Amino acid sequence: MKELPLAARLYVSSVIIAGVAVVAFFFPRTINHPGIFIGLLLCSSLASALKVNLPLASGGSTMSVSYAVDFASLLLLGANETMLVAGTSAWSQCTFKTRAPSAPFRTAFSMASLVLTVKAAGWFYTMLGGPPPFVPYTFLSIPKPLVGAATAYFVFNTALVATAISLSTKQSMWRVWNQNFLWSAPSYFFGAGAAAVAAAIVERGGYWMALLTTAPVYLIYRTYKVYMGRIQDQQRHVQQVSDLHLATIEALALAIDAKDQSAQSHIRRVQVYAAGLARALGMPENEIQGVKTAALLHDIGKLAVPEHILSKPGPLTQEEFQKIRIHPQVGAEIISGVPFPYPVAPLIMSHHERWDGKGYPTGLKAEEIPLGARILSVVDYFDALMSERPYHKPMLFDAAIGLLHQESGKALDPRVVQTFIELYPALAAEAEISQEPARKLTRVPTQQIAAQPAAGLVSDSAPRTNVFQDIALAHREIYALYEIAQALGSSLGVSDTMALISSKLSNIVPFSCCALFLYSDEADTLRCRFATGVEAEAIQTLTIQNGHGLTGWVARNRRPLVNARPSADFEAAGLPSDQTSLHSALVCPLVFNERFIGTISVYHVEPSVYTDDHRRLLDRISEQAAAVIYNSIVFEQTQEDSLTDPLTGLPNTRFMFMHLTRELARAERLKSEVSLLVMDLDNFKDINDTYGHHIGDRALREVAGVLRTAIRPYDICVRYAGDEFIVVLSGCGGEEAERKRVELQKAVDSLPFEPRPGRTLPLAISVGAAIFPHDGDSYEALLATADSRMYRDKTRRKRHLGRGGAPDPTAETTSLTEVDVQRSAVGII
Repeated sequence: MKELPLAARLYVSSVIIAGVAVVAFFFPRTINHPGIFIGLLLCSSLASALKVNLPLASGGSTMSVSYAVDFASLLLLGANETMLVAGTSAWSQCTFKTRAPSAPFRTAFSMASLVLTVKAAGWFYTMLGGPPPFVPYTFLSIPKPLVGAATAYFVFNTALVATAISLSTKQSMWRVWNQNFLWSAPSYFFGAGAAAVAAAIVERGGYWMALLTTAPVYLIYRTYKVYMGRIQDQQRHVQQVSDLHLATIEALALAIDAKDQSAQSHIRRVQVYAAGLARALGMPENEIQGVKTAALLHDIGKLAVPEHILSKPGPLTQEEFQKIRIHPQVGAEIISGVPFPYPVAPLIMSHHERWDGKGYPTGLKAEEIPLGARILSVVDYFDALMSERPYHKPMLFDAAIGLLHQESGKALDPRVVQTFIELYPALAAEAEISQEPARKLTRVPTQQIAAQPAAGLVSDSAPRTNVFQDIALAHREIYALYEIAQALGSSLGVSDTMALISSKLSNIVPFSCCALFLYSDEADTLRCRFATGVEAEAIQTLTIQNGHGLTGWVARNRRPLVNARPSADFEAAGLPSDQTSLHSALVCPLVFNERFIGTISVYHVEPSVYTDDHRRLLDRISEQAAAVIYNSIVFEQTQEDSLTDPLTGLPNTRFMFMHLTRELARAERLKSEVSLLVMDLDNFKDINDTYGHHIGDRALREVAGVLRTAIRPYDICVRYAGDEFIVVLSGCGGEEAERKRVELQKAVDSLPFEPRPGRTLPLAISVGAAIFPHDGDSYEALLATADSRMYRDKTRRKRHLGRGGAPDPTAETTSLTEVDVQRSAVGII
């Protein structure tokens, strides 16, 4: 009896107690006609087996024709003895030929209700002048008390049972009585009439003739049976149609939900939570069905909301939020045209109202909001917190419960919140079970993998996919392509462009690592220019020959590879292939204006992850990205050319001013020093005049190489103009700058430059240094000071050379080889 509501438990207990009290008080001390009593007891028990199930009543209730025997017993034995007959028939009815064993409290209630019914019918029979047992009566005097007893029997019996059903199912007592019992009223009067005839015959000794009166009773039973059978068939048909309609609605709701949610289980969980909560809060069964249906369709109005707003990861603008606010009203208007037998549209309309009246669309508050809508608000809010959405990550359980407590009394009904928290463990378990059928909705792709390279590069597995995942993927595909198209124009650099692409690509193509390989025409190789994710550092070191590995195969064939072995790229690059944790790859070519520029590769740690849909998506993205990546390459090359001296490969003047401005600002902020060395190649004009400009250019390149290797990696050497170079030394004071000046001069002095084969020409540079902030606080002042000191150094070096200190750079130093000696013998030299 614990499963019954409190009111139903109290009522059932009261009826049982009253029945026991009546039996105890009116129990017959003696039975005047024991033979007739035993015969009626047996007949009543047999008649109770002639029962029919009530299809419209819950709890497995049944109805038998034993009341006809009860009327006969009332006329022949009296009310007290009939109590025992009726109680025995109730026990038999609940014990034999039942669909399931009856609970003890149900059996006790049935016996008690019949005891009370018989006693009430007997009282009315006596009050209306009914004769005592075995007192002759006429068919003119008996109708009045008999009709009164039959009426009392019908009313008391059906009312007691209908009240129990009403309290158990939380339905209207009048509705239960009207639908389930009112139609049976004529049979009670017909049975009472048959009992009067049988009693009259028995009183006159016609016991065998009385058996003929069982025919009408059996006729009543067969009528009940046929009628109830038709009702059951009709009810079964209605239920099947209803289930079909509900299943259709559920399938469509799941499909709609898949476009908006990261998983199709959202509305299933909301439905289970809402139904369990509605039941716990005492809603009638009819309204619970309305809540379940509304839970399926509560977001159907989002069909009127643009998908880019539903999927927007960031905060909504005021205009976008106004667009979101219309979906409850749109959903209610859609559903209002469906003739549900229970309220659905009002729940959809109000499921975004708030307890404090600040919700939408109509601003209802507190009890003005339908209870079903308040239930939907709580469960939908909680499941949204616990699920991954485009605009937030899933919360932990404790954090979500904390937010429910926080919103209790503000946005949410406090009573509903408290009940939901108490019931959540049981509801969560039920929701987990209810999701099982959705997981079986899978399909096996019928398309074959488009690219079939050499054996060993691709596996032949055909992964199974969830149909709702297909719907969600189609939705995410549109939005991801839209985002990528927007992102492609927002960056000029190759790495920045790929970082944007990879961040958006992960929404539709799963990967553990994403990489970009760029093709070099000169070397006929593909070098990894960008990589992110698992083993990105190792992949960034890969340089693959055209035609080798996965990337080389795609470069040569210009076709994609699906579910290829990533280890093939490591092998092609000469690295160990057994150390990678990546087990599947999808590689697509990048082609712009029929020119191959590289590949986009995605790798995954799981084997056979990628499908032909993934290939199609990455191919589509590669088509969009190829032009942008090509333009990024051109931009970076142009940017590099604009900041690089084409002859020496050193940074040019433009780069120096950019770098020097940053370094001086940093030094001023950190109170540190920066040294500037201005260098000029001595007697460079004489080299050009004597050997030609091409020899002078080679001299500049070799001097540039010496200077580049002689400075620290974070310092810069710039070709300033003509034969002048500038070195910027960050964090260097005067003493360190002087040591570096001497070091650079010695490095150039020791450079073995040969303008012609066999001819060695000494080179030298003059250097002037300026220190920030001692020699100036701007690069103009520093350059002027360093340039002045460089010319003083040049003058000093010329004076030194004039005193025979060093040879003239244009004076050739002859070094005769064995070949030269042989040539001189024949007059060539």
